[in-house]
Amino acid sequence: MSDIRKQEHVGNSRRVEQLVMGKVTSDGAGVLLTRVLSQSLQRRLDPFLMLDAFGSDDPDDYIAGFPDHPHRGFETVTYMIAGRMRHRDSAGHEGLLESGGVQWMTAGRGVIHSEIPQQKEGVMEGFQLWLNLPARDKMATPWYQDFAQEDLPRFETEDGVAVTVIAGESHGVGGAVNRKTTAPLYLDVHMRAGTQFAQTLAAGHNAFVYVYRGSVQIGKDTVAAQHMAILRNDPQADGVTLTAATDARALLIAGQPLNEPIAQYGPFVMNNEQEIYQAIQDFREGSFA
Repeated sequence: MSDIRKQEHVGNSRRVEQLVMGKVTSDGAGVLLTRVLSQSLQRRLDPFLMLDAFGSDDPDDYIAGFPDHPHRGFETVTYMIAGRMRHRDSAGHEGLLESGGVQWMTAGRGVIHSEIPQQKEGVMEGFQLWLNLPARDKMATPWYQDFAQEDLPRFETEDGVAVTVIAGESHGVGGAVNRKTTAPLYLDVHMRAGTQFAQTLAAGHNAFVYVYRGSVQIGKDTVAAQHMAILRNDPQADGVTLTAATDARALLIAGQPLNEPIAQYGPFVMNNEQEIYQAIQDFREGSFA
């Protein structure tokens, strides 16, 4: 831990608007995963497009990985809780994502990449979040960065809540990545039973909590493991307070909505159908990075 931080003051916590349980599906070459934030929630949780949770100790669930596939128009944030995954892309980037690390990729105008497990046994667990890009940046140059576990900013509150700051800022600690337009906040919060964690949130930002171990209390609502709580947009609220009903681990994610049209066709996310048609044509003609 980098240091001990005092708890932020939240006078009026946001409440839970909706509880969502993810749906089991598969992607890539048959990787088993749970889709928590799906296409039907994209406008409600703008600027976030998707959240997948994957986790298994059965290699048959993950060994084939995600062979070459394209992306355009958004960013992917992969957070590996356990396991090892090799990334290669058509822009010349390559990296090994290991336990506790984060891979942040800006697809921009187009990139083809693969994510292949580098293990044949053991647990593989993590999350992939899709973050939209504003219209003006959708055709930006692709970008990629790996952050090892030891490179991610961390702190601990006075009552022992351990927090990893992947993006944004919490309790005065800046995250590994910041984005001016979407202003994403991405925290991994580890709590002991009975502890509380308070995080200030901008009133206009969309926010949600995904619990992946134990359970947490938000106001009168209990959020159990493998559930996402969409937080109500209340102009009177200044943040959110989580109380651990048991030992718990949760992702707290928030961001500034773009309020722009969303057009998605598989791995392409643009602002209108014509741009989608162009993305498909560019991919077929081999003009991605």
